Amino acid sequence: MPNVLTLDDTDALPSGPLEPEHRSLQSGMRSWVERTARHPLNHVEQLYTFADRDRAEGTMRSISISYLALTRLIPDETGWSSWYRYFPWEDQRDEAGRRSTAHLVELLSAWCLQAPTRVRSQERQQRLRINFGLDRWDEELVLQRYELLYEAGQVAEAGGVPAAGTGHPMPRDHRRILATGIARLRAKIKYRPVFFELMPDSFTLLQLQLTVEALAGVRLHKQNFRRLIEQQDLVEETGAITTSGPGRPAKIFRFRREVLAARQVAGSKLPLMRAI
Repeated sequence: MPNVLTLDDTDALPSGPLEPEHRSLQSGMRSWVERTARHPLNHVEQLYTFADRDRAEGTMRSISISYLALTRLIPDETGWSSWYRYFPWEDQRDEAGRRSTAHLVELLSAWCLQAPTRVRSQERQQRLRINFGLDRWDEELVLQRYELLYEAGQVAEAGGVPAAGTGHPMPRDHRRILATGIARLRAKIKYRPVFFELMPDSFTLLQLQLTVEALAGVRLHKQNFRRLIEQQDLVEETGAITTSGPGRPAKIFRFRREVLAARQVAGSKLPLMRAI
């Protein structure tokens, strides 16, 4: 299950001040996180600058430069929550997530009909159809779905009474920031295998597939997924097999990091996954 680090019991994303002694913002952020959260960071990239006028009280504008960073969770460590706690409708892997989505579609359908004009109603209905996958679910539209719920007044951050099934709130615009990060990661795993940064040194192909499915929030076709991974030569057998658990023993693999490095130099992209 993908998790996000939050501060204490506030459900706030970690944040800190600019540190002028560092050469770059990213190096300062990495140093601050590793010092305060005691977590070595793997993949790190700048996400977005949030500076809307209404994101802080008063007349001063609050600016946050956000980063997406991946790390492996230490067992039994506190301070982490499943990101599906905040976005339950984004988990389309089982019936519970799909029921949550169907419930929200009902609420938003009623909101569409309440638009002041027919044109506005049609515009809302089109956004609902696209963002909530009434024709085809697009796992990358995390932020658009949250924004639609916010505009309809269905989430706590909008200031009203939140509808059931709209997830746990976060302070200020932190859930919007988290939605942006999830969307970026879901898009990225389709052309660059950053999910290997979350894997142990050795793993089975089933463990790898379950990790990608957890990030994307959708089920993948087992044979197609394995074919894509093997065709890219991104993994190699270790020679070991699993010795516990039900079913037949499974081969254990490792990530061939040197293959990815060579392809990045060549400028090629890796279309690793297509959700089904």
